[in-house]
Amino acid sequence: MPSTTTETLQSPHLLIDTEAQTLQVLGEEGLIATYPVSTSKFGLGFQEGSFRTPTGRFRIAEKIGEEAPPWMIFKSRLQTGRLADPGGEEDLVLTRILWLEGLDPENENTRDRYIYIHGTNQEELIGTPASHGCVRLRNDDMIELFNRVPEGAPVEITA
Repeated sequence: MPSTTTETLQSPHLLIDTEAQTLQVLGEEGLIATYPVSTSKFGLGFQEGSFRTPTGRFRIAEKIGEEAPPWMIFKSRLQTGRLADPGGEEDLVLTRILWLEGLDPENENTRDRYIYIHGTNQEELIGTPASHGCVRLRNDDMIELFNRVPEGAPVEITA
């Protein structure tokens, strides 16, 4: 369960700690919320096709799926009309998508690599490196995070 306050954020930013497997929402008054996450099981990196989570500075380039029900499966950023079952081997993109754009020279290919923050069918793996490059959250946490941050919000992913 995320720890939250009732503050309204003027300019939130996200800090993703790949070592701790956490995402923090920070505002002018400090820590707003913390969520457990799952980053790549292949480690950290920037190479196309590596399935690694990039590090550095980013921004939320696009928010996708605002009206989607929890557990909605997305393919190519479009709702499929099907809801996922919990578990399974496939790394599905569910519920909401925050599409990241890299702001550093080494991570400028992040958007082209389709690196997102998104919900997952593998909620039992949250808190451990298990994704294929994206940052995964529990679906209820993903909805809450999506509603907290605007497009353009800064994101930092640390090793």
